[in-house]
Amino acid sequence: MGEGLGFQLGTVGALSLSVISSVSIVICNKALISTLGFTFATTLTSWHLLVTFCSLHVALWMKFFEHKPFDSRAVMGFGVLNGISIGLLNLSLGFNSVGFYQMTKLAIIPCTVLLETLFFSKQFSKKVRFALSILLLGVGIATVTDLQLNLLGSILSLFAIITTCVAQIMTNTIQKKFKVSSTQLLYQSCPYQALILFIVGPFLDALLTNQNVFAFKYTPQVLAFIVLSCLISVSVNFSTFLVIGKTSPVTYQVLGHLKTCLVLAFGYTLLHDPFSWRNILGILIAVVGMVLYSYFCTRDSQPKPVETSTQFSQTNESENDPLISVENGMNVANKDLHA
Repeated sequence: MGEGLGFQLGTVGALSLSVISSVSIVICNKALISTLGFTFATTLTSWHLLVTFCSLHVALWMKFFEHKPFDSRAVMGFGVLNGISIGLLNLSLGFNSVGFYQMTKLAIIPCTVLLETLFFSKQFSKKVRFALSILLLGVGIATVTDLQLNLLGSILSLFAIITTCVAQIMTNTIQKKFKVSSTQLLYQSCPYQALILFIVGPFLDALLTNQNVFAFKYTPQVLAFIVLSCLISVSVNFSTFLVIGKTSPVTYQVLGHLKTCLVLAFGYTLLHDPFSWRNILGILIAVVGMVLYSYFCTRDSQPKPVETSTQFSQTNESENDPLISVENGMNVANKDLHA
């Protein structure tokens, strides 16, 4: 009972940290990009990962966590794939309209559900799928405006969706398979992610912005926001691995759309961004979808009232399972197949 309560509190803490840190870094980066003109997103991400690795190295030196080496090929492949997925998402945004890019992000949830169903034999209940549909509809209404299609942009978006889904599923699976914590996995994969983006970042940014990141005028104000963004990114990266490890890739994507709604709301309230009835309606529908998703997951994880003694024993075991307690609608028998 105590372990179950501790896990639930840990999950709530991870979700809260993810929301707070992600919304904070979006607001910080928006000021950095829109107000100060620093538009080099891929290079900035490589700096985020480098600072995250250095911070974790200090934490390791202070013995806040234990280094646990495991399959180096899995770590390298995972780190490189994560770096590629970030680069592809930035390219997708650069070669597509904002509306099409938002559709790309929305497609990650159904793609993840499809991949986990086909390759991990996980089962999502009809009610959970219905809740996810409501959520995606709401976010689509709130964020998708223009839809301009082009062949190159569509291909980049397709690869961005696939690599992002696979990388997030691997985040969950690797932690379960090798019994490593989110901190241990992040620490070992960060150098590969940072290296990939550090090499390709300046070229991608030059391609997308027609500017040279090394020729940019770094004023004290710009440097201050870059440092702040990098510091917040430590919490963002840590909470991302923590949430996916404790829940699932689908739940993390649901949380991501909650962040989108919060960013829209904060932008209107604090920055006086344009806001329309579509934004309000979409956010309300999305919130309904999130509430339904949480409700169905919680209800589906409850034990059935009438079961045989063997089934009752299996149900008790499932109550303490991380996947079941957060993401109901998943098949208990397949919970060990984690990224």
